[in-house]
Amino acid sequence: MTKAWKIAILILCAAALCLSALSLVVACKSGQEQGDVQYVLYLGTNDKDSNQPVFSHEQAKQTLTDILVRRFGGYTVQEANGGWIDGGTEYQEYTLVIYLSDTDLEQVHALCDELIKTFNQSSVLIQANRTQTEFYAGPAK
Repeated sequence: MTKAWKIAILILCAAALCLSALSLVVACKSGQEQGDVQYVLYLGTNDKDSNQPVFSHEQAKQTLTDILVRRFGGYTVQEANGGWIDGGTEYQEYTLVIYLSDTDLEQVHALCDELIKTFNQSSVLIQANRTQTEFYAGPAK
């Protein structure tokens, strides 16, 4: 093997090593930038057919929290009021807003399937928001 070939092979190996290192840095950096996904679900509580409440506010919230504890071991829920106009008629309903972290879309869809059935809904609105999540426990002791 000539000296020129040895130098060419050495240069190619060095270039391959640099490209591998660069790929690793980009992959790690993009993983940091993506962070976590927080799912925010909006669950209406009026029956899709009658537009009347399926449960009282207290029963709706308790039914939802029971489902969330069973499926996820915990929950964050806020109460809200939603409204819309359909065919010139204004509708309003008690809405429960659910915040889920440390889960995936498959589990969220499974939850929504149960909520649609339990609350007789047409759909559940799902927002997927990129976040950076940290469970902070204070300074090290």
